[in-house]
Amino acid sequence: MSAIATVVAFQTWEITGEPLSLGLLGLVEAIPALGLMLFGGHVADRRDRRSIVLVTGSLMALGALVLALLSLTGEGASFAGILAVVFLIGVAAGFERPALVAFETQVIPVEHATRGASLSGGAWTAAAIIGPAAGGLSIAFLGIPATYLAIGIVLGLSVLFVARIARKPMPEVEQSESIVKSLGGGVKYVAHHQVLLSSMALDLFAVFFGGAMAMLPIYATDILGVGPVGLGALRTMPSAGALIAMLATSRFQPRRNAGVILLVCVALFGVAMIVFGFSTTFWISMVALFGAGLVDGVSMVIRLVILRVESPEALRGRIASVNHVFIGASNELGAFESGVAASIIGVVPSVVLGGVVTLVVVSGVAAFAPQLRKLDLGRRLIEGPGVQTMATAGAGAANIAAAEVDPGLEPAVGITERRDE
Repeated sequence: MSAIATVVAFQTWEITGEPLSLGLLGLVEAIPALGLMLFGGHVADRRDRRSIVLVTGSLMALGALVLALLSLTGEGASFAGILAVVFLIGVAAGFERPALVAFETQVIPVEHATRGASLSGGAWTAAAIIGPAAGGLSIAFLGIPATYLAIGIVLGLSVLFVARIARKPMPEVEQSESIVKSLGGGVKYVAHHQVLLSSMALDLFAVFFGGAMAMLPIYATDILGVGPVGLGALRTMPSAGALIAMLATSRFQPRRNAGVILLVCVALFGVAMIVFGFSTTFWISMVALFGAGLVDGVSMVIRLVILRVESPEALRGRIASVNHVFIGASNELGAFESGVAASIIGVVPSVVLGGVVTLVVVSGVAAFAPQLRKLDLGRRLIEGPGVQTMATAGAGAANIAAAEVDPGLEPAVGITERRDE
């Protein structure tokens, strides 16, 4: 989807020439995606997840083909037409993301959860690097309509690949449960689960306060003086670091002391942002951003495994939807926060302050979330989802787990624990 985002943004700029139009693109997609996310999680826990992924993937492929047809008309695609298709893609994303996470956990055996998280996260990161570059090259050599057509074909092929995966059994559903109670089930479970809540909060606040990506154009032009070529290199560094980290964690899996490793990684992310904020040397800035991506890649893998092992099957889609709301809020609002802070106190102070706030957040989570601090993913993979919540997260969480976890689900026992040497 990063390729289609690149092409849509390029075409919008050609049509309107207005920076505000580019902002509207993100807003029009984010509103339905985030607004429908919790309902999408509810649907993912009650309908066949494979079917949801197939339908939403088909809608996204159809959206690319519609954009191709609109671009073939004599006057080209209108901005209103582009916004309508982008809104459709946002609606599909609101249902696809929680269903995809839940379906992925049904496909990948729990004993391979860490390696699966590394490989799937690495694939997403590689797509974030390759997609925009491929989209830009395709526009230059094939033109906009042919690029949309190629993207539609690729998305259609991905749907066919998913269709080859066998259907997976769904957890039993409490038929008497109201839709309001169901929608709040994931939120309530996360709120009472210290490990899930604290790991999501770490990601939310680190990206919200510590991200500097929105400020990169200013650093490239006014502070580092490297121009658009340097800007491209700066943007690539975090993704390159994250990709290397994810490939490494597929072999050296961060299981023992995973909670401590997560806290250290987020703290190092904050330090990297402080170094980048103060830097006036291009190579130091590149190293800082690469390091930030490296530790963020490790923390992402750990958070994905936490989401897998701490989510009961009956609530998996709804918990995934809560996680996506956290991610969407941090990404969308984080860029806005960076712009506001930079306009008030200046670019460099805003980036440095963001890194400092990240360190404060890590300290707070370490102090007030002892279950995360003591987390051992190797042991949790053996115990199975929901065990920690019912055993140690308090009476409130135990009541939720007892009421909502499918009694027919068995813990993942009999799995040989593999620890890092």
